[in-house]
Amino acid sequence: MKTWLRYSVLPALCLAIASHASADGRGVLDTLTELGPRPYYLVEQMSDGPLKKELSACADRRGQFKPSIWSIGHRGAPLQFPEHTKESYEAAARMGAGILECDVTFTKDRELVCRHAQCDLHTTTNIVATPLAQKCTVPPQLDADGVLLNAADIRCCTSDITLAEFKSLDGKMDAANRSATSIDEYLDATAGFRTDLYTGGERGTLISHAESIELFRSLGVGMTPELKSPEVVMPYEGDYSQEDYAQQLLDEYRAANIPPFAVWPQSFNLGDVRYWIDTNPEFGKQAVFLDSRYGVDVNDPDAVAALEPNMQELADSGVKILAPPMFMMLGLDGSNEIIASDYALAARSAGLELIGWTTERSGQLENGGGGFYYSTVADAINNDGDILTVIDALAQKVGIIGLFSDWPATTTFYANCKPTAKARRR
Repeated sequence: MKTWLRYSVLPALCLAIASHASADGRGVLDTLTELGPRPYYLVEQMSDGPLKKELSACADRRGQFKPSIWSIGHRGAPLQFPEHTKESYEAAARMGAGILECDVTFTKDRELVCRHAQCDLHTTTNIVATPLAQKCTVPPQLDADGVLLNAADIRCCTSDITLAEFKSLDGKMDAANRSATSIDEYLDATAGFRTDLYTGGERGTLISHAESIELFRSLGVGMTPELKSPEVVMPYEGDYSQEDYAQQLLDEYRAANIPPFAVWPQSFNLGDVRYWIDTNPEFGKQAVFLDSRYGVDVNDPDAVAALEPNMQELADSGVKILAPPMFMMLGLDGSNEIIASDYALAARSAGLELIGWTTERSGQLENGGGGFYYSTVADAINNDGDILTVIDALAQKVGIIGLFSDWPATTTFYANCKPTAKARRR
């Protein structure tokens, strides 16, 4: 077993729970893992076959499921809870997510906060309905009769406001009606497969990155912060560089005395990953490179080999974990069976470990459904139960070491029912 793998795969959740156990020695997640009905619904929807039979038998173990670091809460549990809020994170932890994600960006006063993008406040919070709207990069414009004139152009960024102002906002489902003629219409745009039941009335609590660290520690979970690309000119205000930003993220874990093996820092910017590897090797050993090279034909070995940098060059530069979207790791054989893609095979051949994103993010699956995340296997998709079919292929045929989910109960259920890459390597 590779030395780094001992840190990246095994101890984070167990040690975190042990370090923050209750008086009787049991961690928070030991007593609160609640999967709810959805995993069992998905099993019922599956086409008949060996996998459905196996998972149906596992469903009889209700009440016995444990947290898993293979199950990663993507922005918390945003299938139903506003992303990157305290409530969303707590829901994900209760569903057994062993690792939680805080996407990290910065405010006007250079404080780090949990948000998917620096300029998404107009779609993920209630800012347009507050006085802070006038501080937005492109604020809402109303005529004398209160008609919204520029719904398509509104743009509100964390860098427009201070941390204190940011925390005064309420989180909501990520959506906006770009054709709206009123603020109420603009905010009323949640996708049909999500819900607003947990939005509004101060039920979407925004938090800073430092607060996420303390929350995740109290929940006994591993931590995977993603350094988001700035949407302002860097160096910000002339003296806050990209390197300062990348370093600040790790410094907040040091200040909180979080052991590096409990942290998986991520970035789409390979320069950030290499910076961490070169200057913060204790954290860099399990830094995650998020791959956005979506245009490549992942089932053409020549196209995969032509990637720059290629898989071996990534590994030789010190990158150990690669995280592409699910579809990049999958393909179909001549019988329409899901197989590992040439991209996935090349990554594993170079010694790279793989993490996938994101399941439970595509709404209902119908024939050929699922959109972006299922694009290479669309011809094998028939119903919602195929969410579990795809998860099984990622676990067993690709051998991923973790999977992001917008509803971690599903990935926790699978990780408890079948061996995953982590379990096989112990």
